[in-house]
Amino acid sequence: MSREFPIGLTPPDWLVRNLQPQRAPLNWPAMARAAVAMALPLAIGLAAGQPAYGALASMGALSGVIGDTADAYRMRILNIAVPQLFGAVGVTLGALVYGQGWLTVAVVTGVALVSGMISTIGAVASVSGLLLLLNAVIGAGLPLPGAWWLTPALMTAGGLLVLLLALLAWPLRSGVPERAAVADTYRTVADLLTACGTAGPGEYDEARRVVTQSLNQSYDLILARRARHHGRSPELTRLLAQLNAITPVVEAAPAVRLAGGPLAPQVPEAVRHLARAVETGYDGPPALDLPAPTTETTRAVDHALRHAAEVVAAPDVDPRGIDDRLGRPAALSIRTARAARNVTLSANSWRYGLRLALCIGLAQVLVSIVPVARSYWVALTITFVLKPDFGSVFSRALLRALGTVAGLVVAAAVLAEVPRGWWDVPVMMVLAPLIPALTPRGYGYQTAAITPVILLLSDNLNHQGTALLLPRLTDSLLGCAIALVAGYLLWPESWHTRVGDRLADAVADTARYVESAFGDGTEPAARARMRRRLYRDLSVVRTEFQRALTEPPPTGRRAAAWWPLVVAVERIVDATTAARVRVRHGAPPPARAEIAQVALQLRELSDGVRRSETLVEVRTDLTGPAGSVLEPLRQEVAAARAIASPH
Repeated sequence: MSREFPIGLTPPDWLVRNLQPQRAPLNWPAMARAAVAMALPLAIGLAAGQPAYGALASMGALSGVIGDTADAYRMRILNIAVPQLFGAVGVTLGALVYGQGWLTVAVVTGVALVSGMISTIGAVASVSGLLLLLNAVIGAGLPLPGAWWLTPALMTAGGLLVLLLALLAWPLRSGVPERAAVADTYRTVADLLTACGTAGPGEYDEARRVVTQSLNQSYDLILARRARHHGRSPELTRLLAQLNAITPVVEAAPAVRLAGGPLAPQVPEAVRHLARAVETGYDGPPALDLPAPTTETTRAVDHALRHAAEVVAAPDVDPRGIDDRLGRPAALSIRTARAARNVTLSANSWRYGLRLALCIGLAQVLVSIVPVARSYWVALTITFVLKPDFGSVFSRALLRALGTVAGLVVAAAVLAEVPRGWWDVPVMMVLAPLIPALTPRGYGYQTAAITPVILLLSDNLNHQGTALLLPRLTDSLLGCAIALVAGYLLWPESWHTRVGDRLADAVADTARYVESAFGDGTEPAARARMRRRLYRDLSVVRTEFQRALTEPPPTGRRAAAWWPLVVAVERIVDATTAARVRVRHGAPPPARAEIAQVALQLRELSDGVRRSETLVEVRTDLTGPAGSVLEPLRQEVAAARAIASPH
């Protein structure tokens, strides 16, 4: 007989979503690097009779392990080296004001303001800001051994050890991650073409989302590397051309979906064949076995595939004929100046910086007035939790508390049973790989992996053993409470979902895309960039939606109401692309009045979504000539208005 939870004991959906681990493959190379990079400094410190120095270097390696997430070697330099520089500055500032009373409070609070503001620039800046504040808190709250420069040097050396291990294979595998990313994009497109005629709506939407994500990652990877080349790299130019060449195939997929019939199996198999050629760098003649096209849709797919095959097989590509579908990044100096200006003038940057500074300032004042053991752990907890760009603050506070409890169980066994000294080295080799293994599963799992590592290193610095456990728990819970009250509840925008605003922007952009898709003079490259940015923005909306679902009621319930409209807007973009493909391959173009009518309906929907938090059903009269190429698009727009229109 099956047993079920009583209704009162059934966990709420938002809690289940928070605790559910995300699926991700194990990154075995990163796990091996973590084991070596964090155990080796400990061993060297023990051999030199300075275990505290080894522990500090391992702490630096820990931050490097957390940032060791990039596949491309040049991106690894940015992800690991740049945050290490900020971390060195942070621990130096903190150490200089250690034990200075209110001066310590003021300096650490100021660092928190700067950290929060620069965290809004981008991913690398966010990690750099995080490490700047983390190390400043450590330097200000922990008596560090040796001269003022020794701790920054040791921690930086530990982080650079991770970078060195991450770059060992670069001479042998240069360009391999970029080729693998483009090949993976081709494979996701093959899966999308397979799903066009055989899968249900949910499976097709998921395949399209995977393609969008893969395209985003590949463009980011190649363009980030290409921006650092003063000239045009032939290898990167060829990869960019191959990535651009698959775009017409992606554009043809919605037309295939609307046509209703499956493609011949040779079509997706031909895309997989091209993926293998991209991955291996093969530049011989393509051997495609494609059936003869019979309709506008199959002609579009056939034309796009043969063009992609020609590009994949071309050994040399003229860089003057290659456009960047997302725009080539500006020079580093220009981007730096632009980022500094945006941070200084952005209300969002100041708002997040002030939130973080308020919480850190409160924590520093509290531990200055009330005796708290290991008081710097309170501010460390706030620094990790109050990262809205990493996810919901509420969710991170909850997962931080639960992950700390789970990690303390492991730490208790380690500190109670493992003798201090050389036994720490093999224990660290076991615990350190759990960090890259569990980090992709979610923040709670990452916290559970990091907690015993931090306590093991702390024990090497202060020799307190199991006496560290209770202070760690109480300080973490206190930090979570401060972050929730002062950094979450007091700021209404933090617990109000932003799905509606971002979706309204996406709908307005969709209206512009509809107009540009049918002869308003927009260049093909500009139209392609517009479509790619639109899909990228919709991907961001999906991410924001998933984040909002982890919030407690009523925020999570309000976010769930937006989901049908998110899906409807994606279908509108697909229908527009499909209509454009059909026109390009022989279908009669739509009249300007039809285009204007659809764009008007979309702008009205965008304005309403922006003004309202509640959605109600509204019927719309959207008609046009029978047999028009825009008929599927009109149906999707009408469905969007009917599914969820603002009241």
